[in-house]
Amino acid sequence: MTAVPARRLGRSGLQVSALGLGTWPLGGDMAAGELKLGYAGVDEAETITALERGLEAGVTLVDTADAYGAGHAERALRPVLASHPDVRIATKFGNLIDESARQLTGVDVSPEYIRSAAEASLSRLGRDRIDLYQLHTPDISTAQAEDAIATLEDLVADGSIAWYGVSTDDPELARPFIAGEHCTAMQIELNVLDDNPAMLELCESADLGVLCRSPLAMGLLGGRYSANRPVAGADDVRTHQPEWMKWFVKGTPSPQYLEALDAVRADLASDGRSLVQGALAWIWARSERAVPIPGFRNAGQVDDLAGALENGPLAPDAFERIEHTLRGRDAA
Repeated sequence: MTAVPARRLGRSGLQVSALGLGTWPLGGDMAAGELKLGYAGVDEAETITALERGLEAGVTLVDTADAYGAGHAERALRPVLASHPDVRIATKFGNLIDESARQLTGVDVSPEYIRSAAEASLSRLGRDRIDLYQLHTPDISTAQAEDAIATLEDLVADGSIAWYGVSTDDPELARPFIAGEHCTAMQIELNVLDDNPAMLELCESADLGVLCRSPLAMGLLGGRYSANRPVAGADDVRTHQPEWMKWFVKGTPSPQYLEALDAVRADLASDGRSLVQGALAWIWARSERAVPIPGFRNAGQVDDLAGALENGPLAPDAFERIEHTLRGRDAA
């Protein structure tokens, strides 16, 4: 087995670890009205300790958002980033947040708001510059996209951000941003159960980096949850039903996804990998641009994630069998 080398983050040329760490769970409680969108039962101190462990193991990219905990995740990251000034930080904008109420209250992508959101994120993070600033709410008009790109380029010029990107799975929403000189990455949904060939093709053609959200299908690919062992916590996002939630149905794993996981479980666990490590190994085998950014809560989870770096991508034969099993196709 071959360890996973660092990855080039698109046009920027920045080298980052092949594994990033995502901080949605660190945000803790959050909601949009009555809809719960956070993770329940997170011990913040334990999660911070786990993050430190991941950085010490060689992870050089942390992904967050002003929406995570309505600003709380960014604030919690501040002391960690102060101790690790060389770590690359990626955050996101576009959601209006009420920090005191832990609420997402709307969407704003106006130039004025983008500037104020960047300033607020810099303050919460304790950084002078954001390495990758990502649009979190991409369903906007062409005119709005053009205004956003111009504003982001202005932020690059004044040193507030270094590069920018978009979190989307729609190539048509992503396409306008490709023309931006400092657009360097797309954040896309990608895991072994949910391939994303259209966005991967776009990123390849435009020389963009790929950050992979939901690389473990929000924990389903950890193998912990089943029909008899649902998610605990009434306030956990997986026990609610946002329109994009497909891996869990009111806290119970989707039978369709459980069946798919069972069909490839043995190949994911090949060469002595844990199921989590196999899921990450599939992503690395799928694309040399891909950087999964799984969430985590504790040091044990981070150790499992970091261990995947030592094992490298799935072997071609295991990858081939998975593609044939799940998608009825032979891998190229």
